[in-house]
Amino acid sequence: MLETSRLWGVAALALLAGCATAPEPAAPPEAPRVEAPRGPSAEQLAAAAAEEARALLAQAETDIQRARAKRALWQQAWLDLITAREAVAAKEHARAALHARRASDFARLGLEQLTYPSVR
Repeated sequence: MLETSRLWGVAALALLAGCATAPEPAAPPEAPRVEAPRGPSAEQLAAAAAEEARALLAQAETDIQRARAKRALWQQAWLDLITAREAVAAKEHARAALHARRASDFARLGLEQLTYPSVR
């Protein structure tokens, strides 16, 4: 009997010791802070618009030269090219891009018109 009471005593002590040293609940981990991605700055957008306007102007000048060499240049293409050059000089990049695209389109249409049959 003494033996079983010791066994129960050891079991009770082990149980109490286990309860006394219970780990504290860990605080939930903080969620990592993620910053929203920022878009390009105003200066970067302006630089990109200027670059696009200059590229479109260069393409329009090439198309105009090609149409002029084949004597298929339309007057509106030439006027739009001049307007695009003036807009680039005035740093109005949206207007420059618009007129450069139009000049390019009219120059291509003039070249395309050469493939049509002539009218009698």
